[in-house]
Amino acid sequence: MVIAGIMSGTSADGIDVALTQITGTPARVRLIAHKHFPYPRSVRDAILFAMNAKSAAVADLARLNVRLGQLYADAVIRTMRAHRKVRVTLIGMHGQTIYHQGAAERFLGSKVATTWQSGEAAIVAARTGLPVVSDFRPSDMALGGQGAPLVPFFDFTDLRHPKRGRILLNLGGIANVTAIPPRATLREVTAFDTGPAGMVIDDCMMSLFNRPMDYRGRVAAQGTVLEAPLERALDLPYFAQRPPKSAGREEFGREFSARFIRSCGSARRKDIIATATALTVASITQQLKRFILRGSRAKYLDVIAAGGGTRNRTLMKLLSKEFSALGLTMQTTEQYGVPSQAKEAMAFALLAYETWRRRPSNVPRATGASRPAILGKITHI
Repeated sequence: MVIAGIMSGTSADGIDVALTQITGTPARVRLIAHKHFPYPRSVRDAILFAMNAKSAAVADLARLNVRLGQLYADAVIRTMRAHRKVRVTLIGMHGQTIYHQGAAERFLGSKVATTWQSGEAAIVAARTGLPVVSDFRPSDMALGGQGAPLVPFFDFTDLRHPKRGRILLNLGGIANVTAIPPRATLREVTAFDTGPAGMVIDDCMMSLFNRPMDYRGRVAAQGTVLEAPLERALDLPYFAQRPPKSAGREEFGREFSARFIRSCGSARRKDIIATATALTVASITQQLKRFILRGSRAKYLDVIAAGGGTRNRTLMKLLSKEFSALGLTMQTTEQYGVPSQAKEAMAFALLAYETWRRRPSNVPRATGASRPAILGKITHI
C-alpha cells in the first residue's frame, strides 16, 4: 500500500510529503520519495501569529484552515506528479498545530485538555481523489492522554533493535525523545517532549537578527554561553515535570523567547543565540539523565537524531559531546535509510496505515492515555 504522509511541524517552515510503501503486520515502511515545500512568507506569518496570539479573529482562523488545506493538496499533487508511476492509495495528514494543551485546565466549569491541527482534510480529499486520515491527536486525548508524542509508534516499528538500546531524538521546533530498550515491547517504550529544539533559537534569531534561523549554527559558534540566564531558563517547572508530558509554543513560543532575551540583559546578540542553543542541549541531556538513564536497567548505546535541527552543526556538535560523556554514540536517521526531514511525514503515513487497518497506534505509556486507541478521522469525497 502506497501512502503519502504530510507533516508540518511547530517550526512552521513548510510542508514535508513522504511517499511510502507500507506492507505487512507488523508494518514495514519503505520511503519511495520525499519533497519539502516551504510555506509562502505570508502564510508562515499568519501561522505564527495564530500560534502566539492571545486573541485572533475567528474568520481568519477559518480561512487559514482552508488555505492550509489548499497548500497540502498542492504539495501532495506536485509530489505525485513528480512520481507518476507510483500509485498512491491513501493520505495521512498531521495538519499544522495551532494550539496544543496536553494537560487539562479549568474552562467553563470543567477541566479541558485540547489540541488543534489546522488544514482542511476535505479539500485534500476532493482535490486528490483519495481518502485522507487526519486529526490524529484527539482520540488519544479522549482517553486521558496528551495526544503527543505520536511519532514513537514509528520509532518502535522502524528503528528498534534486538540487542541495542536506542534513544530516538527529534529536533524540530520542539525536541522529543523515544527510548526503546533492547527487545522491548511497545509497553516498555518511554517517550516525551524534552523542551525546545529550534523554537527558541529561531525566535531569538528573528528578534535579534531578522533571520528565520541560525543557519548551520554559525552565529551560536561565534558566541559565549551566558550561564546565569541559562540556569534561570532551566528552572522552568516544565523541565522538572515527570513524563508523560508534551510541549509547544504555549510553553516555549515568542513570549518565552522575549523573556529569555530580556534575561540576557545587554549581552551581545551572538551570545544570546549561543545561550539559546545551550538551552536546547542542556534541557535534552538533563531530561535524558533524569527520566531515562537514571535507574534504568536497560543499556542504551545509541542516540539517533532527526529533524531540521540536525542541520545546525553547532547544536549537533554540542549534543554529540554531551552524549559521548554519557556513553552514547550519536547518529542520524539518514544512516538507517530515513532522511531526517522526512521522518515525521513517514510516521504519519504509518499511523494512517494503522488507522485504515482499524488498528491502534498510540503509545499509552508515552501519552498517558488509559488504553490503546485507533487514531484519526477518515475523510472520503
